[in-house]
Amino acid sequence: MCGIAGYVDLTGRPADAAVVRRMTDTLSHRGPDGERVVCRAGVGLGHRRLAIIDLVTGDQPMGNDDGSVWITFNGEIYNFRLLRAELEARGARFRTTSDTEVILRAWEAWGAGCVHRLRGMFAFAILDERRREVFLARDRVGIKPLFYAWEGERLLFGSELKALLAVPGFRRDVDWQAVHEYLIYGYVPAPRTIVRAARKLPPASTLCLSLDGGEPRLDRYWALDFAPDESVTEAQWRDQLLATLDESVRLHMISDVPVGAFLSGGIDSSTVVALMARASTASVRTFSIGFEEADYDELRHARQVAARYGTEHYEMVVKPDALEALPQLAFAFDEPFADSSALPTYYVSKITREHVTVALSGDGGDENFAGYRRYARAVALGERLDTGAGRLARGVLAGVAGLLPTGLRGRGYLELLGAAPDERYFHLVALQPPALAARLLAPEAAMAGAHDRPWAFMREAVGYGNAVDHVTRLQRLDVRTYLPEDILTKVDRASMLPSLETRVPLLDHVVMELAARMPSRLKLHNGAGKHILKSAVGDLLPQSILARPKMGFGVPLDRWFRADLASYVRDLLLSRAARQRGVIRPAAVERLLEQHQGGRNAGATLWALLMLEQWFLTWGDRSS
Repeated sequence: MCGIAGYVDLTGRPADAAVVRRMTDTLSHRGPDGERVVCRAGVGLGHRRLAIIDLVTGDQPMGNDDGSVWITFNGEIYNFRLLRAELEARGARFRTTSDTEVILRAWEAWGAGCVHRLRGMFAFAILDERRREVFLARDRVGIKPLFYAWEGERLLFGSELKALLAVPGFRRDVDWQAVHEYLIYGYVPAPRTIVRAARKLPPASTLCLSLDGGEPRLDRYWALDFAPDESVTEAQWRDQLLATLDESVRLHMISDVPVGAFLSGGIDSSTVVALMARASTASVRTFSIGFEEADYDELRHARQVAARYGTEHYEMVVKPDALEALPQLAFAFDEPFADSSALPTYYVSKITREHVTVALSGDGGDENFAGYRRYARAVALGERLDTGAGRLARGVLAGVAGLLPTGLRGRGYLELLGAAPDERYFHLVALQPPALAARLLAPEAAMAGAHDRPWAFMREAVGYGNAVDHVTRLQRLDVRTYLPEDILTKVDRASMLPSLETRVPLLDHVVMELAARMPSRLKLHNGAGKHILKSAVGDLLPQSILARPKMGFGVPLDRWFRADLASYVRDLLLSRAARQRGVIRPAAVERLLEQHQGGRNAGATLWALLMLEQWFLTWGDRSS
């Protein structure tokens, strides 16, 4: 795992190594083991290395034999050995044993088509002086991040937004529409970023820029195709799934440094640990996070799995004073980010890094196998509201909701019941509706960020691809939105902050494509998700783990913000700096705090406002 950065200047000026080094210096946490900058004509490439594969000869940026092609790469390619053998059979000669050189040789052999051959997580940039182009690529699901900015004659890029912010003269004007969307979704949705000048390269996308001029060209090279195959029996699906998961976990364990696993005690992480134990001759090292609040704590479940497989197990309990890490999280994420589970993810990554360099995670099981409780809820609401008399009732509920003042208690629930099926799910997955988000913003900020397309990001995403039923439609939407923008962003930034590489074997694209071919009734079954996954791993896990209800990776914010941290929240959100900035309406904050103390839970919204304020303190209040 690494950090990459660089720029392309089409004006004819030579590349400035000092600028590239400023960019890579901001990424030192992603790559503490080495750094290098290569400048070629108007192109500068930089790299910070966290050494995982080929510790001796894998340094980057890496060039080909005659120095006409260079690559800087972040990620891991799990089929690199197979690709190397195929390329050697075509005549390629290798100088290293790294997966980086495999991408380099694959580019020489297949050009942009090389991305279709790669099985793994990646973000990379290639300079090809023979083809006269620079090529950026990001993996299929968006496990690894890549930011860029096109300034007309200069292209900047980096693993994190902070690499672009380090470039002298780069404009960091706030995108107020991004702020508004952040308050709706809890993250800034791609391709937008919190600053107007920068963009995220979407998952499964490439960007190509000719060195002879012109605009960058963006292309999408993959989309998950949900095509249920009813000809396969449940038993056959179960056997295929277990074999594919087993292969994926084995591939994700390839490393020249120690590997461990996050273990929550849920189905997904427990499955990964069980398969790791089957594949390893030594004890697997596992790491868990808990809370003093019993209804948020999963440590007892994690211990059951650790005991069954004799893992070398480590634990940590997160307490309210953990919020001391807020400035570090704001530094790591570069943008406001409202998923509070970033906090325990950071702490479990921190204790994991004390023992290993790589950790496997169970992320992706909910998206692949319809595990989120909101899927069952959406289906149940649809059965009540989308047929016959329910459709008429929905119209009445929507009309009543429209007559009530925005923010009135109960209006949100009426809006949910009165919404059309797609928009109903938008309400279920979002932090809050657009109207409520707008009411938090001060008038000027609200006006600057206003647009006439509520839920625009979700509406555009839901229109992609095919879906034969409501469940697959929701899965497809999450794979394009919530998964890359929230879950994978959280895991990448929170784990890379302490220089830990996190791998996600359930999001291997071969696993995902297999799951997408399974009928939804094998995923969401009798109101419960992950039916086929539980069936596939039934012999590997304790029955108590298989039967336990789903428990999200939550943080007891509502309790913390009423007790230990009540004054902390008030002092930060109503500080002199926050008031003078004029982004959030103080009256709205006062009302939220009063409602929260009165018993109406507002912890998630207060956390979102805390992270927004912390972002301004860390990044937004600084001049370029």
